[in-house]
Amino acid sequence: MTDITLGQKLLKNQVIRFVFSAGIGFLVDISAFYLFYHNFLAQKTYNIFSVSVRNSTLSLAISFFMGVVVNFLITRYFVFSESKLPPYKQFFRFVTVAIVGFFANLLVLKFFIQHLHMYPPVARPSAALSLFFLSYFVHKFFSFSLSLRHHATGTSHSQSN
Repeated sequence: MTDITLGQKLLKNQVIRFVFSAGIGFLVDISAFYLFYHNFLAQKTYNIFSVSVRNSTLSLAISFFMGVVVNFLITRYFVFSESKLPPYKQFFRFVTVAIVGFFANLLVLKFFIQHLHMYPPVARPSAALSLFFLSYFVHKFFSFSLSLRHHATGTSHSQSN
């Protein structure tokens, strides 16, 4: 009889794999945010197309995009690999959800920084964590078009979304 280790059991759990995927994307995002905020974007504001943009906002935009790309690749191949949607459609949906998530993160980040006076590198992970759990379900059912019935039965019917 083959003994299955705890690690193997955990890797069979889709939610655990999603936490891992999101965690790696999150680490890329947070690390890039810190580097851009402290090292690459030294000014407090930048003028982009005649619009004044804060350092924290610009750092968020760059780091968030980097995290989304890493998160998509891991999520597509490691978490929801049974999805039958074409990769371009998955990516489009994933990015659409990420854009909505970006603006939600931006609102929460601005609230934390401007109203609660949190240090931006501390406010950024707090904002991301506050929206984490919703993203699993949105990506499962929208980005990768996997139904509850499909997941529960383990069947792999082709989806036409």
